[in-house]
Amino acid sequence: MFQVSVTETFSSGHALRGYNGKCENVHGHNYRVQIELAGPQLDNIGLLVDFTELKRVLRGIIAVLDHQFLNDLEPFKTVNPSAENLAKYFYDETQRQLPSLPAGAHITEVTVWETDTASAQFRPGK
Repeated sequence: MFQVSVTETFSSGHALRGYNGKCENVHGHNYRVQIELAGPQLDNIGLLVDFTELKRVLRGIIAVLDHQFLNDLEPFKTVNPSAENLAKYFYDETQRQLPSLPAGAHITEVTVWETDTASAQFRPGK
């Protein structure tokens, strides 16, 4: 099995609705996002996925969120902008925007770090 990943960063603010603690107040994070893909075979030039294309997709998603108040953006107007929900959002958007991959290749995990020591992952079920 081959595996590749790309990582990017962005800064945004949010407030966790329904949270009983300081995170219910408006605050911000310098987020880091990693997208991992895996697959059993490479394309005809020996790539699982072109890093340039994967970075382009990830940077496009980040451009919508960077230096924004997440609670004001869809889907976070109704979905709490937790690290867990951000990881799922990045998975959904990457899945939607990434062109076709070699047979069997798929996103295996999205990790979102809110700090250097706190992260959340989304792994799609089979």
